Amino acid sequence: MQRKPRDWLTSLRVYLRAPVVTLLFLGFSAGLPYLLVFSTLTAWLEDSGVEVAAIGFFSWVGLLYSIKLFWAPIVDRVRLPLIGRWLGQRRSWMLLGQTLIAAGLLGLSGLDPAGHLPLVAAFALLTAFGAATQDIVIDAYRIESGEAAIQAAMASTYIIGYRIGIVMAGAGALYIADAASWAVAYLSMAALVGIGMVTVLVRPEPPRPQSLTVVLFHPRVKRFLRRSANRPGWQRQTGVWLIAAIVCPIGDFFQRYGRLALWLLVFIGIYRISDISMAAMANPLYLSLGFTKSDIASVTKVFGVLMTIGGGVLGGLLVVRYGLGRMLIVGALAVALTNLLFVLLATGGDSLPLLIVAITGDNLANGLASTVFIAFLSSLTSRTYTATQYALFSSLMTLPGKFIGGFSGVVVADVGYASFFGIVCLLGLPAVALAWWLSRRLPTLDTNSEGDEAANEAGAASKTQARGNGQESGREDGEPASTR
Repeated sequence: MQRKPRDWLTSLRVYLRAPVVTLLFLGFSAGLPYLLVFSTLTAWLEDSGVEVAAIGFFSWVGLLYSIKLFWAPIVDRVRLPLIGRWLGQRRSWMLLGQTLIAAGLLGLSGLDPAGHLPLVAAFALLTAFGAATQDIVIDAYRIESGEAAIQAAMASTYIIGYRIGIVMAGAGALYIADAASWAVAYLSMAALVGIGMVTVLVRPEPPRPQSLTVVLFHPRVKRFLRRSANRPGWQRQTGVWLIAAIVCPIGDFFQRYGRLALWLLVFIGIYRISDISMAAMANPLYLSLGFTKSDIASVTKVFGVLMTIGGGVLGGLLVVRYGLGRMLIVGALAVALTNLLFVLLATGGDSLPLLIVAITGDNLANGLASTVFIAFLSSLTSRTYTATQYALFSSLMTLPGKFIGGFSGVVVADVGYASFFGIVCLLGLPAVALAWWLSRRLPTLDTNSEGDEAANEAGAASKTQARGNGQESGREDGEPASTR
């Protein structure tokens, strides 16, 4: 059934909840290292006289963010010795990731890139690995530390914190480097990692509904143990771990959603396809129209970040008030249609008001859609396999757009900027249709009201009846399906 909209004051109170505020600081910790191994680092390399060809290879550092799925099962299931007993599974891995980030930034601060390029690459890789590991754990921590009703608000504050971290690592580091030196800039950024560390130490470990011991009694594991009775012990132990850490998370998703699972994966892949595929052509468009670098920096990096934060807050508020299903449709439509503002900009020429309008619409839509989609992915994720499943979803979310974006320059060269952004707008329309279709088949998307246990149970029950084949209802240990 459709949930009734809440009043605005009740919806706003969600931002005062402790788990929601926590994600503001963890989002900052996640956003801080990103530019420090990308554009900020390449600016330092260029400033140090490193050849452009060598600088280009540093873009490969970013591949660690795209392949984090491969070690997510380890982060999800392996307890760190000593520190794991003290802090718990999630907080110990998060602190380890932050320690690697700080160590990498400290290492970079003591180097001259022109004379120690291999070491610079090594410390950049260490920083990126720590940052990708931290991302895995923060995603799992977010899902496990708050019920479904506040997931959108947690996603919103996470995005706000992330953007603040991006600004600090971009503009902030450049200002410090200009006033003092690159070494001081990277030392300052290493010190700011302490914000995330303090957050980890003062906030509690989130509850986990099932331990690895329970997972090991999964039917798949039991079957493997029966069939491998004559194999050596190390082979059986390895097989059990791989099944529990990799096969079970994937199997759980398909078992819970049945035939809808494939459509959900398609939807995840195409929801952000229009704005991701156009990203590489935004700055070339601005420059081709004659905007100065100062205009671009002021409008896109400062004003644009504020609009993204505003869109994130708005998205979290609207999900609490109107439900996730309807806002998925709104977010997909907004992301697609705002490309038309770039069509207007491309045909309007060097007009600062048009640039401001385009950036306002694009970044508001981006912030809103990001918040809504993170909440949606969180709702799909089982708390039994949090880190592994969310790492799969987040990796799939960006791959199609990044792949298509690689051909964006070819398309612009053939048809021009205006036609390119029109095509990108059309690319986003299938996501709108699929969002509408899925919202009608996943009743729990609109029954996530806080404290509405009966509605959650009704949604889970309706899904069970719709299947009619004896599969699990999507609930484990009495937990409403919509909170997973």
